[in-house]
Amino acid sequence: MSKKYRLSGWMIWAGALALLVAGMAAGPAAKPAASETSAYSELRTFSEVLSLVEENYVNKVDAKKLIRGAIRGMLRTLDPHTTYLNPEYFKEMQVETTGRFGGLGIEISIRDGVLTVVTPIEDTPAYKAGVKAGDQIIFIEKEPTKDLSLQEIVKKLRGKPGTKVKISVRRKEEEKLLDFTITRQIIRIKSVRSRMLPDDIAYIRVRSFQNGTGREVLDALSSLEEEGAKALVLDLRNNPGGLLSQAVSVSDIFLEAGSLIVYTKGRMTDQEHRFTSTHEAQGGEIPMAVLVNAGSASASEIVAGALQDLERAKLIGVKTFGKGSVQTVVPLSDGSGLRLTTALYFTPKGRRIQGEGIEPDIVSEAERSAAAMRAMREKDLPGHLPSEAEKNGEKKDDSTGGAQDGPAQAPAEQEKDAQLERAVQYLKESFLSKKMGA
Repeated sequence: MSKKYRLSGWMIWAGALALLVAGMAAGPAAKPAASETSAYSELRTFSEVLSLVEENYVNKVDAKKLIRGAIRGMLRTLDPHTTYLNPEYFKEMQVETTGRFGGLGIEISIRDGVLTVVTPIEDTPAYKAGVKAGDQIIFIEKEPTKDLSLQEIVKKLRGKPGTKVKISVRRKEEEKLLDFTITRQIIRIKSVRSRMLPDDIAYIRVRSFQNGTGREVLDALSSLEEEGAKALVLDLRNNPGGLLSQAVSVSDIFLEAGSLIVYTKGRMTDQEHRFTSTHEAQGGEIPMAVLVNAGSASASEIVAGALQDLERAKLIGVKTFGKGSVQTVVPLSDGSGLRLTTALYFTPKGRRIQGEGIEPDIVSEAERSAAAMRAMREKDLPGHLPSEAEKNGEKKDDSTGGAQDGPAQAPAEQEKDAQLERAVQYLKESFLSKKMGA
């Protein structure tokens, strides 16, 4: 299996399985530690319960189903990103980092026990049908989603291209459930889009970090600079994350060689890694601004945090999602997998991303008003790993942070991309006007 660092869902680390096995095997067998003795005692109780259910339950039961359910229940006592992946889902999830898979085109999560849309992916069936971030999916084909796992939900939403699936969603401002009948398609996600804006300002949007994203960004930048681009807006809004390698690759384009991009900390020393830029890239000099919002998660936060810490770019928007934990995916003997949170990510200046998010330098009032209606962040997920502020009992207001960009936008103005306009204004005032001698 190839090594893939997956931030918005999973990561695969070479040797992880061996380490876990070694950890279980360590220590004299004749003198187990107190914690091990306690664990074995509880396992004995579990075995008793399983046996009683198999022999005496009113209906015949499937032992495999019971055990897998018990594993899921055990992992639910941890954080929301630690999960058991059955063989079918474990196989399916490996196609997502290729940017091609069948389905509707939505990022989903469980919030307060309710299946919630984190963001619809642009130009996908769900996006075109009108599904929005914050929508709660209550029914799939009239079946309640309340007691389903994410794996079961994904299986129901995906299917053969051309087939239809009906979902019923609850939307905050609507009194009744909204029904959407969506035709499944092969989701081919081009991770990068670009264009030239007025005043010789380049615009590059990164939708997700998948195989080849770094190369796509570099190619787009090269093309735009040939057209005369003198500044850049990098748009990471509603980007749910993806591959760590590509987050590092994109950051590398804009940083000097040897710059620390991100590092990890875990319980074990071999879970601690440092990722640095490797070469002088062509994007190292271009003035830039980065757009972020509450939907910017994981790999997006790594890029934003690095560019901000190293004073390479100003961030414009609102606080990001706050997903900064590392998941190691361990293949299991029966073809299933364990996605286990093993470490946390930190920015070059040592800021913890998990539960905190990245504060922008300039707050976009338009985005803040929109986020107030639908914002969901890592800290809202049940069982999330708490930030230092939460551990200390502090409460932080997500609506603050950074310099404000003026009064809230009027509804008519919000129909425009006020956040992008603010970034263009910042670049013109801070860089371009100076070059023109204004």
